[in-house]
Amino acid sequence: MGSYFENVYADKVVLITGHTGFKGSWLSLWLKELGAKVIGYSLEPPTKPNLFEAINLKDKVTHIVGDVRNEVYLTSIFKKFQPEFVFHLAAQSLVRLSYKLPKLTYETNVIGTVNVLEAVRKTESVRVCVVITSDKCYENIEWIYGYRETDPVGGYDPYSSSKGCAELVISAYRRSFFNPKDYGKTHNVALSSVRAGNVIGGGDWGEDRLIPDCVRALSKRETVIIRNPSAIRPWQYVLEPLSGYLLLGALMYKDGTRYNDAWNFGPNEESIITVEELVKLVIKHWGNGNYTMDISKHPHEAAFLKLDISKARALIGWKPIYDIYKAVEKTISWYLNFYNGMQKEMLYEFTVREIVEYINSMGIKYG
Repeated sequence: MGSYFENVYADKVVLITGHTGFKGSWLSLWLKELGAKVIGYSLEPPTKPNLFEAINLKDKVTHIVGDVRNEVYLTSIFKKFQPEFVFHLAAQSLVRLSYKLPKLTYETNVIGTVNVLEAVRKTESVRVCVVITSDKCYENIEWIYGYRETDPVGGYDPYSSSKGCAELVISAYRRSFFNPKDYGKTHNVALSSVRAGNVIGGGDWGEDRLIPDCVRALSKRETVIIRNPSAIRPWQYVLEPLSGYLLLGALMYKDGTRYNDAWNFGPNEESIITVEELVKLVIKHWGNGNYTMDISKHPHEAAFLKLDISKARALIGWKPIYDIYKAVEKTISWYLNFYNGMQKEMLYEFTVREIVEYINSMGIKYG
């Protein structure tokens, strides 16, 4: 694993869409520490506070404010910086907001993905493109089995549906323009999509997300209010899927024909727990607090969702490192440092150490 991961990104130009978001900020930081030249293209951070500003990433990566719906501007950034790697994370990522703003959701998640892939088509420097979609892209019939990459995509709500649509777009572009059979002949692009579980970690203040909702309430000594307490989700620490994206990207760079596909990066079985169980763990690590149930009616959300990660285990040697207990411990530790007033540079170094510790747990030499 380390033979592909280590040093592959050093001195490479890596363009990340959505770099100001929660996962995008963690990925930008990790790539910077791996020696990459990170070009970020995104709207301004979606919340206050946010990880991007909390660790002052604006001064450490090339920060470009732009909308993936703006094809002309997006393409101009590709042409200007000539990236070799592209990680597309920019999205409207909230289920409940997708009910309020369905058109925006489809424009961002579907047309935005088309625009990124068109920019890749027009930029000869690109060797690897990894598009981050969602575990919710599957046509979820809420069975007890984990969804495999070959299962049908779809979606009940506009957000899930838009991610299913994005997967169809990616598949069409892979077969039509970036076909592995034509690699080295008509193109030099390896294209994959990746699907993660419910990601948790320090620095997320997103709306309608469980950990941020808990942290906002607990930091104000308020009662945590939860909906759908019995809903089961594949919870995972933020560095888990990111390690999968980076490993996959490195392998795609080494072999442009073998790894072009859809990939699940989810947690182990023991980390698939209910909303209520997760909240209890959060309160335990916070040190105090209580919660109550919101019994009002909400838009439909799936009650059960699980990913099958056997493909990533078998074919690229990826596996989860932290269980749910370690994931919550690490997550709440980060927030406690933030709310206890840790300065930006110290918080930056603390966050980097979290990455180093995780890499050491993976058995990859860092540097």
